[in-house]
Amino acid sequence: MLLIPAIDLKDGHCVRLEQGDMDKATVFSEDPGAMAAHWINKGARRLHLVDLNGAFAGKLKNESAIKSILKAVGDEIPVQLGGGIRDLEMIERLLDDGISTVIIGTAAVKSPEFVQDACTAFPGHIMVGLDARDGKVATDGWSKITWHEVIDLAKKFEDYGVEAIIYTDIGRDGMMKGINMDATIKLAQTIRIPIIASGGLSNNQDIEALCEAEVEGVMGVIAGRSIYAGDLDLTAAQKYADELTLKFAKKII
Repeated sequence: MLLIPAIDLKDGHCVRLEQGDMDKATVFSEDPGAMAAHWINKGARRLHLVDLNGAFAGKLKNESAIKSILKAVGDEIPVQLGGGIRDLEMIERLLDDGISTVIIGTAAVKSPEFVQDACTAFPGHIMVGLDARDGKVATDGWSKITWHEVIDLAKKFEDYGVEAIIYTDIGRDGMMKGINMDATIKLAQTIRIPIIASGGLSNNQDIEALCEAEVEGVMGVIAGRSIYAGDLDLTAAQKYADELTLKFAKKII
C-alpha cells in the first residue's frame, strides 16, 4: 500500500484546498521543489502532482513549478501529474520532461476517445482521475457534476487500457473525515485495474482499512492535508502500512 504525497499547485505555490474550493486554499510552501525533496526525505515512493489552475483553465498553468519538482526528484521516484491535460502533444512533452504517468480527468469524461488515443500512443503511462460526489462524476476542477456514474466510466477506461483509476470523493477531500471506503471498495471490486484512493485520509484507522482492501485492488492512497498538517507522519504511516500489508498477505496465504 503506497502512501502518495500530493503536491497541489496554485499560482506556483504548494497548497491544499477544502473540497476543491479555490477560494479555500491554504499555502504550505512557496517552493515546490523543496517540498518534493522533503517528501522524498520522509520516504515517499511516488509523488502526486495536480496543476489546480490548469484543471480550471483546461491547460497547464504551473509548468515552472512542475519543472522545479522534477529537477528536485531526478530519477529517485515516479511522479504522476494531472490538471489541464487535454492533448497528446502535452502528454508527450510531460513524459519527455520526466513525468512518469499522466492523469486525465475532465478530458476523459468529455472526450473518452482522447483516453483511448492516449493509451494507444503512450501505453503504461496513462491514468484516469474520477472525482465524484454521491457516485456522480465531477469535471472542470469539481465545479460541475455530471450524470455519469463512476463505475460505468471506470469500466470503459479499463477497456481502453489505462494503468489505474484515481478515485476521489470530493465531499471528503481536504476535510480529513476519513476515506469513503464503501465506494472505493465497490469500485475496486468492479474492475481489474488498480485503484488509488483519494479524499479524506486522516489516521491509522484509514490506513488499516485501505491495507485490508488491498486484496480487492486498492494499491495506494493520496495523502494530502493530513501529512501537511502533521496529523500523520509520512514515514511512520508508510511503515505501518507496510507492516499491515505483510500481515494481511500472511492471512491470505
